[in-house]
Amino acid sequence: MAEILPIKAWRYHDRLKDKMEDLISPLFDVVSQKQRQVLYENPHNSIHLSVPLGEHPALMAKDQLEKWKQEAVISHDQIPGIYVYYQYFKLPGEEKESCRKGFIAQIQAYDWKEGVVLRHENTIPKSVNDRVEMLKSTQFQPSPTHGLYEDPMHLLEPYMDMAIQDPIYDVEDYQGVREVLSVIHDLPTIKIFKELIAAKSIILADGHHRYEAAIKYREEMTSSNPDHTGREAYNYHLMYFTNAHSKDLRILPTHRLFMGIPLSENDILTKTEEWFTIRKVDDSDEISELILNKQWAFGLVFKESAYKIRLRPEKFNEFDLAIPDLVKSVDLMVLHYFFIEKVLGIKMEEQRFSEKLEYERNLRRCIGRVGEGSADFAVITKEVSMSQVLEVCKTGFLMPQKSTYFYPKTVSGLLFASVNEDEFKFPYQAFLP
Repeated sequence: MAEILPIKAWRYHDRLKDKMEDLISPLFDVVSQKQRQVLYENPHNSIHLSVPLGEHPALMAKDQLEKWKQEAVISHDQIPGIYVYYQYFKLPGEEKESCRKGFIAQIQAYDWKEGVVLRHENTIPKSVNDRVEMLKSTQFQPSPTHGLYEDPMHLLEPYMDMAIQDPIYDVEDYQGVREVLSVIHDLPTIKIFKELIAAKSIILADGHHRYEAAIKYREEMTSSNPDHTGREAYNYHLMYFTNAHSKDLRILPTHRLFMGIPLSENDILTKTEEWFTIRKVDDSDEISELILNKQWAFGLVFKESAYKIRLRPEKFNEFDLAIPDLVKSVDLMVLHYFFIEKVLGIKMEEQRFSEKLEYERNLRRCIGRVGEGSADFAVITKEVSMSQVLEVCKTGFLMPQKSTYFYPKTVSGLLFASVNEDEFKFPYQAFLP
């Protein structure tokens, strides 16, 4: 049973409503250095809470938060609600506008082993620890993670469509995405949302590091509280929920960059040939098209050359991990096992910790990193399908870290949630079963 509650949200004060486009910011794991520099110049931009500056960023965020509260830069909604959140967008080459529909609420920070919130990819421990420190210092959540629920009948959509007609915000973000937020305060309607979600498992689409940090924070607080009831603020986590059966869910690929690998290009190609077929490519910009719809195919890009590589089908039988074939057959599992482990020598269990491996969603920026020399070479990947994400989650096994990039990303700054007990308190019994 997935228990959700409405939120007593913190939001930017109404006097700043017309400046929201200057106050929202990208999530901490996708904001580029160039974007950060611009956003930091605005003393009230939400990046100061999500990706704070300084030698001790968690303390900087705490100080900034207290200052904003005292100066009424942000104010606290006294009535909890479910916040309806629609994102209108177009992908390159598409004429029709898409709309990803969802809502933001609080969910219990269920441990993975409870089987209520299901993950599909591994995390990077350093990033989890950073988020734990932020939670402990601020007791504040600057952005929601993204969870999927399965509702093939789209039962919640009419309520959301009605609410979105009266928006709190309607702004354009850094991605060119139109971000629209509204709120539902009506108790009977909120109960409908709660009852539908209560019967579901939630598949974590985006925010594995933040959600895992919430689990760790809850564990620490529980162990230090002899009167723990399960209803304290630290038990809850801010999440954006969308229907896995929506036609407007988009997953984009995340490419791999490598540096400090003690192998020459010729050595890599020689070792790759043992496992993959190799075809030289004249123009690295064509790689995405060449690997499209080709199982176990990837682009391998060096500074002066590029190749299409594809796992030899007979080699798949040498996939020596005790995991289901359904999981093994995912492109990124093949890449991380046969290329990153077998060819490059970085074992699967070490890859999450490796400083030789970085991740980049933007294809042009990825290839540019290789061209400028800040990365030695790159592997270009394809997106994972929604059906694969659902299937993998239900097996209980995980894909490699950074396997999916759900687009568009949610943004920081539309609303915030506190896990400070004094700010969380409300007679939530009315919303409970």
